Amino acid sequence: MRIALDEAALARGWSSPNPPVGAVVVRDGEVVGRGHTQPPGGEHAEVVALREADERARGATVYVTLEPCGHFGRTPPCAQALVRAGVAEVHYAIEDPDPNVRGDGHRQLHEAGVTVESGDGADESALLLEGYLKHRRTGLPFVIAKYAASLDGRIAAASGDSRWVSGPQTLEWAHRVRPTFDAIVVGSGTVVIDDPMLTARPGGTTAGAHQPLRVVCDSRGRTPDTAAILQGASPTLIATTALSPELWRKRMRGPNAEVIVLPARDGHVDLEALLRELGRRGVLTVLFEGGGVLLGSLFDARLVDRIHAVIAPIIIGAADAPTAVAGRGADRMADAVRLREVSVERLGDDILVNGLVVWPEGA
Repeated sequence: MRIALDEAALARGWSSPNPPVGAVVVRDGEVVGRGHTQPPGGEHAEVVALREADERARGATVYVTLEPCGHFGRTPPCAQALVRAGVAEVHYAIEDPDPNVRGDGHRQLHEAGVTVESGDGADESALLLEGYLKHRRTGLPFVIAKYAASLDGRIAAASGDSRWVSGPQTLEWAHRVRPTFDAIVVGSGTVVIDDPMLTARPGGTTAGAHQPLRVVCDSRGRTPDTAAILQGASPTLIATTALSPELWRKRMRGPNAEVIVLPARDGHVDLEALLRELGRRGVLTVLFEGGGVLLGSLFDARLVDRIHAVIAPIIIGAADAPTAVAGRGADRMADAVRLREVSVERLGDDILVNGLVVWPEGA
């Protein structure tokens, strides 16, 4: 199952709206086939692994990180492919919550005389599939809020200068993980001040890297025509409201840039409406990179699932310097957001804190 999980990790970003799944075929203690989910319209992990195994799949044991599907979608059902290949056993990590699958793949395999077991690698698989699992249960993508802040919680100096709060190792890490997400969201303030490209450049290049959908929340039409986020082949979605000028919206539209008008909430783009639209488009994971106003609205609406907080060993100290998370926030400490399943990692001199959000009861 460890090898299957490693295969699943290779599909993150590329497979959506399908889940990133890995599969391994083992015959007489030897791995004879392995595979992961291909981009939409392509083969599922089990089919890739079975094709590599060929005739050696007969009587073999298959390890897969998600219950094999039992229905026709863009591709034929994997459960039936496993039966036709003559495998003897299937071990899958977790049940697929999709109503079209949920238990049906297991049933089809069992009725065909295949020994079926579940649970091996369940925790690791659920982590890899956290976007897919939430999307299938709620229709919404899994939301990660990411920021880099000083020890005193500032994301920029009083002038707005934010280059660079964190160090070069953090930048390298950011470009390594960007390809695993389906979309990256920033606010118009970040576009105006930092003019980011929001492309994934692991190793310093975009070559061969999955490029997430670039999303800008721009309620009033502040994004300039020259913004880097409008350049290049990577697609861009600008989410705005009726408060923005129609002429500006027309200027923003281009070969790779789309503009959508969403409802406003407290004068800003309604982020839940944005997430529902992204979920409708098959986006499973969304990385919100700020700034503080956008993240504040996201936290106030209780839309965050996981946090990636990079803490840099610097002190900015200015009372007017922007903070990592603005918004209404907590009136009492009992209302503060907390984390569970926390991990801490060194990125050069910086510290990465990663954890799942726990919302306070009754706040």
